[in-house]
Amino acid sequence: MANALPACPTCSSEYTYEMGALLVCPECAHEWNPDEDQGLDSSEIKDAVGNVLSDGDTVTVIKGLKVKGFPQDIKVGTKVRNIRLVPDAANGHDIDCKVDGFGQMQLKSSVVKKVL
Repeated sequence: MANALPACPTCSSEYTYEMGALLVCPECAHEWNPDEDQGLDSSEIKDAVGNVLSDGDTVTVIKGLKVKGFPQDIKVGTKVRNIRLVPDAANGHDIDCKVDGFGQMQLKSSVVKKVL
């Protein structure tokens, strides 16, 4: 019997299964309704709470980050101004920015929150 379920739209896993009206991916825990259009726009980058980010935004770090080669960490609440988005980042670091006291680096959008 062939698996007629589609692959996960988030991680492309082929091991999806049905749970009621939803499809679930056991590898990344993504749940989606196969009847709805996913509407995943790869050009949109969102912060940790779902706000859409754009070039030039100011963000706040919401998780303490260890930086290799530095004795101190980037602390929670650190503001990062004038970010530049890198939509096709292969390593998941989709924000290019300059952090005061640390210099030029890349951050993941999942560890920042947009300052409104």
